[in-house]
Amino acid sequence: MAKGVAPFDGAVDHRGEALPVLSKSSANMQMEKLLNTPMPSFDKETPGSPFWTKLAFFFCRRTAANQFRTIEYSGMDLIPIDRGSLCASWHTNGLLDPLGIMLAHPKEFVMGGRHDLVTRPILSFWTRRLAVQPVVRKAELLRGGCSEEEATNLNGRSLLTLATGISSGFGCVLFPEGTSHDLAHMIRFRTGPMRTVLAAAAIAKGSGKKCPVLQPVGLHFRVRHHYRTDMWVEFAEPYYLPEDEIPKDLIEAVQKREWVEPPGDLVRSLRDGLRPHLLPITPNVSSWDEHGAFHLIAQIESRMNKTPLDTWRSEVLAAREVRDRFQTEPEGEDSKPVEIKHPIVDAAKDIHAQLQDRNLDGRDLDASGYKLRTGNPLRGFGFAIKTALMAILLPAFLLSLSPLVILGRFLGDRTDEGVDARTTYQFLVAMFGSVLLWPFFAVIGTCIIWMNSGNISELVAIDITTMFGSEQIAQIASLVVLYLAMFPIFWASGRMFGLWWDGYVDARKAYSRLTAGRKYKQNLEERLRALASELKPSDKR
Repeated sequence: MAKGVAPFDGAVDHRGEALPVLSKSSANMQMEKLLNTPMPSFDKETPGSPFWTKLAFFFCRRTAANQFRTIEYSGMDLIPIDRGSLCASWHTNGLLDPLGIMLAHPKEFVMGGRHDLVTRPILSFWTRRLAVQPVVRKAELLRGGCSEEEATNLNGRSLLTLATGISSGFGCVLFPEGTSHDLAHMIRFRTGPMRTVLAAAAIAKGSGKKCPVLQPVGLHFRVRHHYRTDMWVEFAEPYYLPEDEIPKDLIEAVQKREWVEPPGDLVRSLRDGLRPHLLPITPNVSSWDEHGAFHLIAQIESRMNKTPLDTWRSEVLAAREVRDRFQTEPEGEDSKPVEIKHPIVDAAKDIHAQLQDRNLDGRDLDASGYKLRTGNPLRGFGFAIKTALMAILLPAFLLSLSPLVILGRFLGDRTDEGVDARTTYQFLVAMFGSVLLWPFFAVIGTCIIWMNSGNISELVAIDITTMFGSEQIAQIASLVVLYLAMFPIFWASGRMFGLWWDGYVDARKAYSRLTAGRKYKQNLEERLRALASELKPSDKR
């Protein structure tokens, strides 16, 4: 767990379940500022400011490309384009969860989220321009962060605004679990998304538009809090709403811009109906060790069947098939997956733990599936080339990105919101830091180069101070061009660092495989052979 995470304090809700421990930020309720949050407009391309929305997503795409080693999207053809959609997913990776969905979805989004998104320094500058609507969670209310009347008024306004946007054909992301967490399975669903989409359906029905859908989304991260991990966003079949069950009084109320709670039975029915759509596209296991065991079995069976798992998506799908084979029921009586007690799964857990001790996993097995692979020496040359290129760009990286790396690591490790918030802080520092600090870093870089122009000119055979002539105006033009050139150089150094980091991680794993002791390898091979003997090729299953 990240440093500074507050321990569970014993507070529970009316069902006896533990309330999320509030971070310092989420406990700081600023009601006046929340009530003054800018409202979105649904008569233009984007609910928020078109300029700031496009700019924010441009920076998000650039940062995401460097945050993840591979990004894959699937199922976008399943999203209805003739109506709005409320995307629902499990929630384990903070702000990166909605970001992954919004970057792939074909529609613009009306956004809602935890109340402190619109009150935090720096972040609020963007969220208010994107017209993000604040929502007070049950945890803030029950812990005394605000009165019930204040929460009802704010949430009613926000949910009605989101519903209006969805009914107008925009997309939206709300997480039924209500909070980001570290578990390997979904927790109990809250009703906010269901109430919102039912209100959206009532608005759409009253105005003669097509009713929106609930869009289940699977979010898959190899190791969610690791830099340069793999991400797969999986859009599943849409969940259509029971239009005929929407009461007339709800339709009439929302047409008058009044928030009225949808019928409780209908809300609960929709909540319970959504869960089976999400369970298959989440890990849905009792522990991360069990999750790792299924991925290991999938890797071993891929070698037995000679069908290599070349992508993160293919590995997730193969591990899902393994899980479904051993899991008799998706959930137990307490809505949590029951721990699987099976000799094959237990053996796979032990092997997974043994590999994990050396930072290895199923991808590090050879073609037989019995031993650690030796590695490809040619990749060493590739890493050497990356290292040489990184060395060339190292001064630019140290100037532009090393302060952001240090700050992101510091904030991510010291957050009081758990490991699931670690990448959120690192992502925000990378994105906002480049926007706010690179102009100043570019001034420093330009001055350093200008003051050492003589030595640099000897190296590149170009006098950078007189690129456009020796006149004063020409030298000013050279200075401006040099300043502007800092930004693509900074960006290139960041991209190169990401590629170099990939090579470094691969080299580190190769070193771990090569330096594993004889006893370790013998024990691992015995375990793998025993496990493989219990598994059957797909054509004999």
